[in-house]
This record gives sequence, C-alpha cells and structure tokens, in this order.
Amino acid sequence: MARILIIEDEAAIRRVLVKILSEENSKYEVLEAEDGLVGIEKIKGEDYDLVLCDIKMPKMDGVEVLEAIKKIKPEIPIVMISGHGDLDTAVNTMRLGAFDYISKPPDLNRLLNTVRNALDRKELVIENKMLKKKVSKNYEMIGESKAISDIKNIIEKVAATDARVLITGPNGTGKELVAHWIHQKSDRSKGAMIEVNCAAIPGELIESELFGHVKGAFTSANKDRAGKFEAANGGTIFLDEIGDMSLSAQAKVLRALQENRIQRVGSDKDIKVDVRVIAATNKDLKKEIAENKFREDLYHRLAVILVKVPALNDRREDIPLLVTYFSKKISKEQGSPIKNFSAKAIKQLQQYDWTGNIRELRNVIERLIILGGDEISEEDVKLFAAK
Repeated sequence: MARILIIEDEAAIRRVLVKILSEENSKYEVLEAEDGLVGIEKIKGEDYDLVLCDIKMPKMDGVEVLEAIKKIKPEIPIVMISGHGDLDTAVNTMRLGAFDYISKPPDLNRLLNTVRNALDRKELVIENKMLKKKVSKNYEMIGESKAISDIKNIIEKVAATDARVLITGPNGTGKELVAHWIHQKSDRSKGAMIEVNCAAIPGELIESELFGHVKGAFTSANKDRAGKFEAANGGTIFLDEIGDMSLSAQAKVLRALQENRIQRVGSDKDIKVDVRVIAATNKDLKKEIAENKFREDLYHRLAVILVKVPALNDRREDIPLLVTYFSKKISKEQGSPIKNFSAKAIKQLQQYDWTGNIRELRNVIERLIILGGDEISEEDVKLFAAK
C-alpha cells in the first residue's frame, strides 16, 4: 500500500485531497500534517512513498519543507500544491527537486495522474538502487569463508563513499574483483572504471599512459593524447600492481590525489579531474618504503581503506563453491554439458597447495572438464590436476 502524506495548513483542502485519493484507490494510505514542521517530524519517523506539500504555510513554507525533505529522504517524490499567486514559486521548486506541482483547487484528473506518475517514479528509483547493488556476474566474488565475508562487509560500507582503497594479496587471488565490486556498488557506477596494469607498462611510458601527453612531448608523440585519469573522470581508476610504478610517476599520482589536478606530459596546463582511486599490489609496500622504492606519503594517501585478499590456501572451505561456479561457467562458455565433481574429487582439490590461487584453480577445473570423465572423479583429479 502506497503511503501518501499531505502537508497543508488548510483543513478543507486536506479533506478534499484525502477524499479524492482514498476514494480513487483503496491501495493509497493517506495521512495528514497541518504544517511543515509536523510534516518533517512525520517523515523522520516513518516511511512515505509520496508527499503533497502546500507552498504557503505558517511556521515553515513549502520551499523550506522541500529542501528539508530532500536532505532527510531524497528518494521521496514531492508534489507541490500552489495557489494562483504561487505559480512562479512552484516552477522554481521543480529546479529544487520537486516532482511536479498542482494548482488549487485541484483538478481531479490532473491530481490523480500526477500522483500515479510520482509513485511510478519512486518505484523506478528503488529498482535502480537495487540494480546498482547487484554486481555483474563477470565479477562475482564466490565464497562464504570468514575472510570473504569480511571483505564483502567492508565493500558494503566503503562503496558509497569516495574513500581511496588499497587492495593487497598474492597474484591470482582476485584483487581486481574487489575493485570492480567497489565501483559497481558506488555512486560512480554509471561512470567508467579504467584499469591500468602498472607492471605491464614500461617505466618511460607510464606517465604518458596515466596523464596523457601533448604533441611533441617526446619522439613518438605525434598528437595530443588524453591519459587514463582523464578517461576515468567522473568514475574510478584502478591502479593494479601499483608497487611496480616508478618513483617519478608516483610523485605525479600523489599530486593528482592531493589537488585533483593533472598535467599532460610536456604541458604545464592543469586539468581538473574527479576520479576515485583504487589501487592494488602483491608487494609489501611498507618493505618497499623502507627500501626507498615506494613513497610513504603516497602509501598513506592510498591506504585510507585497506583490504587484504587471502590466498586460496587460507580459504580452502570455499573450494567446493568455486568448483561449482567455475564448472558451470566453463561448460557454458564451451557449450558443453555441465560436469559434476564427486565429493572425493573436491576433497582432493582441497588438499592441493594452490600457489597460483583462484587463477590456477580455474585453469585446473577447465582442464578437468576437457579431459575428465562424465563425472570428475578423484582419479581424474590425481591424473590431470597434478603439478
């Protein structure tokens, strides 16, 4: 049942609105507030799907009520009720976030259509928020171990903020999955997530890759080129293997984090950027700092939130779930029937030393699906998963 709150100081108008809405749709629960202050207190204490609010009221006018509600519960659509002399103000409230306005005395069809449209919009907003909470199946984090549950809890808390995150852990553990989860659950999810593998880019090119360059900055710079920070503007940049970044590039990244500005290589012009930075490394950065290979000031800028992704050997209880997930995914990719793994086969897999972590496990499962029997047995594992 949709709950509608009418904030109106004139009792007669309130009665008319309550009568129209209640008689039109039995699924509307219509409640009243005689002024803005009472209305705001009701909204603080209860949930509403729609607010109808008069503009001219004593104690607190409708514009102030609108602004207050938008701060308390911004998802609630608000329809303003305007007298003839309030039309300019009513139009202005649309700029402040009101869904629509209706004039006094209310036209029946206009009122009902506006209410229906506003409630439909509320459902759409809720649906979009729920979709945002879902993460693409390409980046699922599979597991129910305490370590994985702890990581998921951290992500839920930090995703909605712009806090920088440093993800650590051995190669193949899925650090990039954590980065994608954070981005996709954030308010920046509509923006781009730009990934940069700092270890894969030659040291002399990393600054150009990150910050772009201007024509003539170096021998092969034939034209101006935007860098990854500009491409990620409004979204997220994921600096993978940041421990392999050169000290000179680190200095420029530090400046970008401090000032939200970058300079293309060969230019002295500042470019303002709005980018959330997530970094990852398989190195011990504190050891790198002690050896003067990583800047301590950059470390503290990046490590606002620390997420440590465990090795697969430290979460063996998740292997059965991972086996099921990968076997279904790989079978679908290959267009072949899904193969089951026997309990003994899974137990055998749990006993291996997974130095390559999740990445190695996936490769082994793919090998077993291709080479094993209709059901993967313990013997298949011993034969085809051997190191």
